[in-house]
Amino acid sequence: MADAKSLSGLSPEQAKEFHEQFKVTYTTFVGIAAVAHLLVLAWKPWF
Repeated sequence: MADAKSLSGLSPEQAKEFHEQFKVTYTTFVGIAAVAHLLVLAWKPWF
């Protein structure tokens, strides 16, 4: 049972590596989206 893979098929080390890259990518995406929203708000306020 010690050799059992997770549902994703990744080893714990691979899953940790994937998660670290996912956090960076997601944070970058959210940051770009926030800046885009602020730019649109400054250009044409909707309230």
